[in-house]
Parts: sequence; structure tokens; C-alpha cells
Amino acid sequence: MTSPASFSLTGKVALVTGGGTGLGRQFAITLAAAGAAVIVVGRRKAPLQETVKRIEIDGGQAACVAADISVTADIQDIVSRCSEYFGAPDILVNAAGVNLRQPVDDIAESDWDMTLNINLKTPFFLARTVSDAMKAKGAGKIINIASLQSQRAFANSLPYGASKGGICQLTRAMAETWSSSGIQCNAIAPGFFRTELTQAVFDDTERASKLAAQTAIGRNGEPEDLNGPLLFFASSASDYVTGQTLYVDGGFTAK
Repeated sequence: MTSPASFSLTGKVALVTGGGTGLGRQFAITLAAAGAAVIVVGRRKAPLQETVKRIEIDGGQAACVAADISVTADIQDIVSRCSEYFGAPDILVNAAGVNLRQPVDDIAESDWDMTLNINLKTPFFLARTVSDAMKAKGAGKIINIASLQSQRAFANSLPYGASKGGICQLTRAMAETWSSSGIQCNAIAPGFFRTELTQAVFDDTERASKLAAQTAIGRNGEPEDLNGPLLFFASSASDYVTGQTLYVDGGFTAK
């Protein structure tokens, strides 16, 4: 029987990309509250420091590394820097992402490449790097962030949709590759949550209301709605779950 202790992350180390803002910050705070020592990574140092301060005020352990994880050649060094604080990560949350929301005719090759690089390429190379220490321990949790657009098509967001569709297959491939070494690889696909990536949507109150009406529950998501799924995938409660994408969307994809 699964007990509350199964969801404890005491003694674990979590690395969260994009942890300075939005859902990445929410993930970092949630993991720290469950007992993990958290390292947040992103390009902007000030927001990362704000996340660390919030976690420490709440009694948790946290540190930050300001770096551009989209530069593949730097990933090994970034992981090494992160590991200097609390040790090698037991948990990786690939939360960093970008969505330019451009009309199809405005998408330049550089826009496409940047989106696929940050949203799909970086999660793979980062996961492969941290997997070495996880395999040595015989345990690890890799959590990718998918999207409604992993399954549904939205206009003016083609590169993002392609990258998030790829995340689901990448997650399955990671699970096939590393699960026998004790590493569970899963993905969370949020519905509409107010973040920097979706601010333009929520600034249009009529559009936001229409999206809420498309859910089975009848509302858009609140950050706390992701806490349970995140802790499930990050903890021993999910030790027999791998290669899965969980849609936390209020039933949007069920309709």
C-alpha cells in the first residue's frame, strides 16, 4: 500500500530548469516543500535568486545556477556546477520552454530552430548527462513537460506544437532506454495555466473564458493543481510508472 512517506523527497536532490518563473518556480517550491534540495537553472539570475529566497524562507534548501542550457556544449559543465551544491541530481524536471506564438508565415528558420532546441533538444541532452549518476545509484526520476499541444493542434504555434509532440515520444524512448537502470521517465502535460508563456492568452479575458469552458471541470488551471502529479512522478510512489504522459488539463483533452 502506498503511504504518505512514498511521496517524501527527503534526502533527494532535484534540478529544475526554468525555475526562476512560472511553472518552473512552482515545481521548485513544491519539490523543496516535500524535502528535496533544489537547484534551479535559467538564464536570468535575479528570478532564480527569488525562487531560492522563497524556498529558504519556507525552511527548504535551494541554490541557483545562471546558465544558458540551450548551448549543448555547456550542459556537462552546467550539471557539474549544479552538483557542487548538494550532489548529483536524483530528480530532473525539464521545465524550461519557449512559445513564440507566431502566424505560420512569420516563422523564420531561426525561430523554428530556437524553439525545437530549447523545448526538445535540450531536455534530451540534459537528461542523458544526469542519467550517468542516476544509473550509478540505480535510481532516478526524469520529468519532462509536455503540453495540450502534444495532442491538440493550435494555430500560430506550429514549432511549439511540434516540439511538445516530440516530448511525448522522447519520454517514451527515454523510458525504454533507462528504466531497466532504475530511472523512471514521465511527462506532465499542463492545460492552460497563467505563466509568462500564456500571458497573452489570459490578457484576453474572453479567450481565457472560452478555454475554461472547453474543459470538463469548467475552469483553467491553478499552479497548485500540478503539485500532486509532480510529486507522484518525482517520488517513489511512481516507481512502477514510466514512459507516460499525464494530462493535467481539467479534462480539456477528454472532450
